[in-house]
Amino acid sequence: MIETVDGGLRVTVPMVTGNARRLQEAGAAVIVGQPLLVDLSAVPTADSSAIAVMLAWLRTARSLRSTLRFTGIPAAVLSLAKLYGVYDLLPQA
Repeated sequence: MIETVDGGLRVTVPMVTGNARRLQEAGAAVIVGQPLLVDLSAVPTADSSAIAVMLAWLRTARSLRSTLRFTGIPAAVLSLAKLYGVYDLLPQA
């Protein structure tokens, strides 16, 4: 689901509604208060719940005085983020 790779995280499962809660919890469990890069390039499919998960991870990181950056965000998710007006809230590497 989420792998630890080179000091960062890589998501390897669909970021869709059915996986959202598990993804949010799994990601929150490994955000430990240090800057972290989250690689989404291996995500096979995603829907709008991906944005909710990403924003939840950012809130968790912020509460721990940490930062997250995302790389490989699927094009569909970026498009939805622009549509919803939250594109600038998703820091990219």
